Amino acid sequence: MDDRPFKVMIVDDHTIMRDGLQALLTSQSEYEVVGTISDGKEAIRSVANLAPDIVLMGLTMPQTGGIKAISHIKRQHPTIKIVALTFQKEDKYIYATLEAGADAYVLKDDSRAELFLALASVLGGKSYLSPSICDRVVAGYLSGADSALREPSWEVLTLREREIISLIAEGNRTKEIAANLSLSPKTVEKHRANLMKKLDLHSVSAVTVYAIQNGFITR
Repeated sequence: MDDRPFKVMIVDDHTIMRDGLQALLTSQSEYEVVGTISDGKEAIRSVANLAPDIVLMGLTMPQTGGIKAISHIKRQHPTIKIVALTFQKEDKYIYATLEAGADAYVLKDDSRAELFLALASVLGGKSYLSPSICDRVVAGYLSGADSALREPSWEVLTLREREIISLIAEGNRTKEIAANLSLSPKTVEKHRANLMKKLDLHSVSAVTVYAIQNGFITR
């Protein structure tokens, strides 16, 4: 293996967080920050050009949230390691992030030593969970708790329906969704009716809650 530094892309919507992570990582000779990105949508577009070894991914961001971005990046670039870096400690976020393909889940209030341990772990082909959540997550899997989150019923949805449920939950109206996806409003309404029927949801607020719980959006 060559001695080149590992290339890191930082994705977070807070400038201070991005700057702080960049300063922390560049203080170590084994890491090179190749890009700092402010939202998930831009991260998906940029990852091919920047070709990072690791992506540090925030979860709650505008445009496209971190969970969705992780899923996209992992489908297109499965060898890239992704470390989720967040304040979120709720099980629904943890499970959704891991299901999306994250290699590590680190809390923003963990120590710098924990972050570097997470980076070393994923580069060594291992996964990593913050000690603050590790015991709870393992216990949940062993006891069979939250199985609905690990085997989500959204698998019955088509790809188009998954796109639409995300846009509905993010507050987009029918005309906005139609423009975004280059569809007619009538087609969007048909897809919306179909997905709500499949999931037994009866209101936009129910769609929003469902989307958050299953990782379609992060806020």
